[in-house]
Amino acid sequence: MKKLLPEISKQIRSKNIREVIEKNFVSIMPVWVPLQLAWVNNVYRTFHDYEKFMIIMHLLMNTFEAYSKNFVKLNYEEYFDQNEVEIETINVIEISKSLNIPKETTRRKINELEEIGVIKRVNRKIIIDRNTWPSIKPEETVKRMTRFLSTLSNVCVEEGIISEPFSSERLTETSKEYFSFVWKLYYEMQMPMLLGYKKVYGDLESFHIHGICLVNHALHSKKNDNSEMNKEFYLEKYFFAEQKDEVGVNAMSISDITGIPRATVIRKLNILLKQKFLTIDSKKHYSITGVYQKKILDVQKNTLNNLSKFSARIYNLSLMKDN
Repeated sequence: MKKLLPEISKQIRSKNIREVIEKNFVSIMPVWVPLQLAWVNNVYRTFHDYEKFMIIMHLLMNTFEAYSKNFVKLNYEEYFDQNEVEIETINVIEISKSLNIPKETTRRKINELEEIGVIKRVNRKIIIDRNTWPSIKPEETVKRMTRFLSTLSNVCVEEGIISEPFSSERLTETSKEYFSFVWKLYYEMQMPMLLGYKKVYGDLESFHIHGICLVNHALHSKKNDNSEMNKEFYLEKYFFAEQKDEVGVNAMSISDITGIPRATVIRKLNILLKQKFLTIDSKKHYSITGVYQKKILDVQKNTLNNLSKFSARIYNLSLMKDN
């Protein structure tokens, strides 16, 4: 049977998706922001240490890149049938520079990962042992990601960018069939976000805690019809205004949602208050301010650029697969 070549003319371009996201910012953000928070919650809960997760993430990205360069494609089951993943090497200086972690801290965290058995050295090989991780398979992340991409595809149809939407089932099938490649793309989208916000806040605990307050505003915005509101007014009304209509979030709720110990949450909240990232009301509810609006939105802009690239790659992969 003659194999049909992919119809290159039908490929979806990331710049068009970016335009759709910008135009429909008000409706997309209340869906996207909680999705990202759920992923950051999982990042913390894996090792109760963001930087340890980022080190593993960095090493896996290098392995996924090696797979991709050599045309190795592992589906979801093939990838998770193996409890151990071989990585090329561990270069402390390179990891330190890439992740903006001090060299000695990087070395210490790698040693700690070795002590708990996540990283192993076996017969001159360096192995990542997934048996030592809680919640190894990212089932929920895949579900949330594909539901979001399906929702975004519906918006793209309304805007005339694509002819028909992608179902979450179809996108899940594609993601699992090309898992090693898709997860490479996913990590390439998420890593710059973590690094960008770490630079803004100084550490990822502060970003995570501030993020809970931000998501609280995003969820409250969904209660109203904001369809006629432009991006600037939406951001000002729900996120960066000095006086907001909705209630903030308290320290105990932040601790429960993130998994960060309450004492750490309170300490970080006090720092965020001092730095004017947050305000507090008489009931000890925390809300975000507009003081660092530009820095936060700059990272968000870069993240949405990467989201557009990621979305286009997954949509095109689905189209090519079904061709």
